[in-house]
Amino acid sequence: MTVADADKKPLLIVMRQSPYGTSLAKAAVDVALATAAFDQLVDLLFVGDGVLQLLAGQDSQSLGKKNIGRQLASLPLYDINQVYFDAEAVSRYNLDMSSSPVTAKLLNPQEMQQLMVAYDHLLGL
Repeated sequence: MTVADADKKPLLIVMRQSPYGTSLAKAAVDVALATAAFDQLVDLLFVGDGVLQLLAGQDSQSLGKKNIGRQLASLPLYDINQVYFDAEAVSRYNLDMSSSPVTAKLLNPQEMQQLMVAYDHLLGL
């Protein structure tokens, strides 16, 4: 964080939706990228079904939708570098996060609660 960033209040976007069941997952990614494009600080937390957005090699073409994983892979280009995963959801779905399009830190429920309290602005989708 730079001196200019010290006055900015970061936004934590909580991603709760599976990738293709509704348009909410894509909308959350779009909000994150648009917010960051306007030089705002954005961090992401993937919880519950939202961790399914992080699966590598998703074939969304058969659903007629754009691949969310490709958008997520572009997060560093928008300076979105703080990304967190719900460790319990990752375990429940038996996911291998080593091939995820995003590098993130796994958090247990207590750590997620502490994280959310630390932010002035939360957006949950």
